Amino acid sequence: MFHNGRGVRLTLIDAALPYSAKHILKVAAKLQKPITRIALTHGHEDHVGSIDQLKHYLPSAKVYISERESHLLAGDRSLFSNESNPIKGGVSKKIKTKADFYINEGDKIGSLVCVSTPGHTPGMMSFLDTRTRALITGDTFQTRGGLAVSGKLQWLFPFPALATWDRKIALESAIKVMKLKPTLLAVGHGRMINEPVEAMKKAIERAEKQLSIDTKRVV
Repeated sequence: MFHNGRGVRLTLIDAALPYSAKHILKVAAKLQKPITRIALTHGHEDHVGSIDQLKHYLPSAKVYISERESHLLAGDRSLFSNESNPIKGGVSKKIKTKADFYINEGDKIGSLVCVSTPGHTPGMMSFLDTRTRALITGDTFQTRGGLAVSGKLQWLFPFPALATWDRKIALESAIKVMKLKPTLLAVGHGRMINEPVEAMKKAIERAEKQLSIDTKRVV
């Protein structure tokens, strides 16, 4: 959660699994601040699972997601005309919540700037806090099982890689957010990393090497 408007309101980034709603609301209650915005990085069910429950308790909270990801939020795995790879990962068909706003590159949600980071899914978004340069980047990277770019298999925690839609595009997005020089990296799976740029560079190099090896194998 991130404070907006002098700390008066909270923006929740992602809604996690269905059983997460009570914990999220409990944390907000401890902070004594209302959640007025819910920004979703992408439509995989482990990132949007409690959105219906949250909207039940927070009916006035506005939901933000990219237009492309809104299709996954609705359970639609169909490909767009410019897409060839199949959608991977879990997508729920039970979610009823619809977006209040579609977000694009450069849009602002309070102090957060939206950054388009497709690859893990076709329309995934990341968020950069303009006050601190903290980066909240969904599954563009993972830190659980070791810092890795989405699509680079980490045997200790393989699920983000297995759910990645396009490894090449995911790598491009990882390079893009690394160049933003974030002061903190917050991801969907694993702990946050302070001053992460050098570690991100090394993870990108590992992903580039693996992608090159795998591409040569296919050829």
